[in-house]
Amino acid sequence: MKVHPMWDAYPALRYELEATISLIDKHVTIKNEEVQHKIKEMLFSGGKLLRPAYSLLFSELSKERNPERARAVAAALEVLHMATLVHDDVIDESAKRRGQETLNSAYGNRIAVYTGDYLFTLCFRLLQDHADSARELDLDTKGMEKILLGELNQMDRKYDSNMRMRDYLNQIQGKTAQLFALSCYSGAYNTPYARQAYQIGSNIGMAFQITDDILDFSPDDSKTGKPILQDVKNGIYTAPVLYAKMKRGSDLLPLLEKGEAITNDELNKVYEIIVASGGLTEAQALAGKYTRKALKQIGKLPESVTQRTLSLITEQMIKREH
Repeated sequence: MKVHPMWDAYPALRYELEATISLIDKHVTIKNEEVQHKIKEMLFSGGKLLRPAYSLLFSELSKERNPERARAVAAALEVLHMATLVHDDVIDESAKRRGQETLNSAYGNRIAVYTGDYLFTLCFRLLQDHADSARELDLDTKGMEKILLGELNQMDRKYDSNMRMRDYLNQIQGKTAQLFALSCYSGAYNTPYARQAYQIGSNIGMAFQITDDILDFSPDDSKTGKPILQDVKNGIYTAPVLYAKMKRGSDLLPLLEKGEAITNDELNKVYEIIVASGGLTEAQALAGKYTRKALKQIGKLPESVTQRTLSLITEQMIKREH
């Protein structure tokens, strides 16, 4: 099964990712053929599979690595990620994801929510045969709970013009950074580097989400697969907006307080204010800070091909274009 071309430079990892995708494909069994097709369309849509890649790479640090277990954990993490995307699209009323029609757009919110729930159960099904201990399964459950709470926190803060940077960082810590942390930790589980892997993943996730939020302000929507300022329109205020609010709140707040009624012309004004205030530049600096922290921690791992690959893909990820 073909994966994203970025992995062509890492043949061994590419093979593992292809095996991981095949494992998910094998386990997706829904009687509704259209929904099953839509799930597999998501699976093969060209996503970069970063979370399973990190999990697989960290599993290489184990002297007693079990390839089947490593792939099962990686597959479960990707399925969990897919489930959160399906629910995200319902909450955001998104019509497209990676240039393709979303489940909620194609079949309605009800079927999309049930499909997301199915993916959560599939995640546990993939894990159950390879949970080495009750403690490990408990960790995965708690990690997933934090991810879902992060999603709920974002929903609760929609159109909240009083949102602060601290609120935003706490939100993405749960929503995105936790899944990267869980991915790295699950791979390194039962090695001396597990806690270090968790911190590395958390910092990678923070950098990833901030960078992703910056791309929402890119005039080229081919990078994100969604229109410019879609997050602002949906009432999701991210780092560039919050930095701009600190400097030019008197100009920005009246526009944000319009909520769902904000017009396209007003969105353009929001964009102009963010650029002029340096909001994008400061957000980029913040993403860079988390990236440097992750790379510094990776540098403390034992020198190996795995360590060098972790450094390379982390640098590549932050410079990514969608």
